[in-house]
Amino acid sequence: MGIKHDAPPFYPVILIAGVLYPDEAMWRWTEEKLAALWGSPPDVSEGFPFTSTDYYKEISPSLTRRFLSFPGLRDGGLLPDWKLAACEIERESRAPVRAVNIDPGYVDGARLVLASTKDHAHRIYVGRGIHAEVTMRYRFRRWEPFDYTFPDFAGGLYNDFLSAARERWLKDMESRRKARD
Repeated sequence: MGIKHDAPPFYPVILIAGVLYPDEAMWRWTEEKLAALWGSPPDVSEGFPFTSTDYYKEISPSLTRRFLSFPGLRDGGLLPDWKLAACEIERESRAPVRAVNIDPGYVDGARLVLASTKDHAHRIYVGRGIHAEVTMRYRFRRWEPFDYTFPDFAGGLYNDFLSAARERWLKDMESRRKARD
């Protein structure tokens, strides 16, 4: 016999994606693919040179990271679906190796969560070969890293983008509350 509980219909979040890409043509291709999948992004970050690791050197020796957020509140429980869809786009980019890396995740009022196909001690398995990581938390009016947070995130490079996504989450949640009242 299972335990009954009143779970909300879904956990509302703002869907985001971080994209590592080698050039503007690949960026435009990826942005179009993601927009077709999840809607036209209301927020797109500037491009940041990605120099934190050479882990993605098979893509290119010189990479840029850019972020997008997508419209509306989404169900955070769909994180595995988002990562699997991103992996499919990565597979489409192969020529002969993948030309982009896409890391979907979400922002809410308190955290940035990213999806990964790679397990690690600080990641939680969420099903279908996907793990979730709370990469940053929002506390005392600022984004704070953890000891395992990737150096580029920990350095605050992306905080403006994350804060804009968080602000949209707050506004969307307020509108949702008012609509229920």
